[in-house]
Amino acid sequence: MSTLLPLDSDNNPIPALRLKDSAAHSIAAAATSARNTTAFDDDTKVVSVFADVPVYINFGGSTVTATTSDHYFPAGVYYDISVGGGRTGHYTHLAVLRVSTDGSVYISEKE
Repeated sequence: MSTLLPLDSDNNPIPALRLKDSAAHSIAAAATSARNTTAFDDDTKVVSVFADVPVYINFGGSTVTATTSDHYFPAGVYYDISVGGGRTGHYTHLAVLRVSTDGSVYISEKE
């Protein structure tokens, strides 16, 4: 079966997506919930997230907020997360809340 994905040394496809132009976001993680100001593109299905401090994260629409009951995301981890699409719906925003120290969360949309 042919693929457009890059191949490893054993000719196995490497599931890789490229970064979208003009689709980088950053959110200041502080004591109150904050979210990206610009929505993810409708055709974005995966975002990469990196936080320089531990945070709680929550995906949703333009009014989403993060609380201490949401998913814990550790500092120093680069992680790909699906934001949906098709029949599953589509998240347009990521909300963050710091655990104890202010910091930043960086998001990259991928295609």
